[in-house]
Amino acid sequence: MARRRRTLLPARAPKTIGVFTLKDRQITFAADPSAGVTAAGAPVTSFTFEPQRGEQSAITVAGVTLFSIRRGNRVGLRMLDPDSTQRKMFRGLKYFPLSSTYHVRAKFVPYEKPKTVPVPNVLGMLVPMESPGYVEFALKGRTYHLEPVYETSKHEDLFFIFKDLTSRTETYEAGRFLHTPLPSAGFVDLDFNRAYSPPCAFTAFATCPLPIKENQLDVRIPAGELKHHPGRF
Repeated sequence: MARRRRTLLPARAPKTIGVFTLKDRQITFAADPSAGVTAAGAPVTSFTFEPQRGEQSAITVAGVTLFSIRRGNRVGLRMLDPDSTQRKMFRGLKYFPLSSTYHVRAKFVPYEKPKTVPVPNVLGMLVPMESPGYVEFALKGRTYHLEPVYETSKHEDLFFIFKDLTSRTETYEAGRFLHTPLPSAGFVDLDFNRAYSPPCAFTAFATCPLPIKENQLDVRIPAGELKHHPGRF
């Protein structure tokens, strides 16, 4: 079934740029001839989005980039505007001081075969992600566990989605992200100084994954990126 809806663009964009049509989870676009829509730098009259390619399959109009995304059975359009107020006024990120205490050598415990983990996201969906095992590490005399997943099918690194007691006031309340190299000789280089806030800490239009229950740690980890305060760009 095809659907037609209005998409809001910045005021500098033409009043009408064309028509987006959603049919069978596929978005196609028919451009208004006067709008000046381009793709890969060339003018287009029609375009079919490939969501698996992200920003590599996009259209541009008045400096705004539009591309499609899929989240489970849901399909949407994402807009990137380099002239947005938030981007222009952004003054950078803040971090806890670097600390070797929170850079640990974690033991990697592999599963007999990769496990499918249902990871919640901010849309209220459960997204199946693949986990190769879990890590075990010590902080201040106690042992903790975290379960990473592969963020992409390339399996290039481990992706940790976690939260800790700093999430109450100092870091983003929904949790943080951390990427590490793949296990080596049975261990993972777990450096919480590299932990960072997900995109949904900065915009209501992100669709971030959230920590599973097992990755909600009862310990304060004052390392990595601090909470972003809206209005203080």
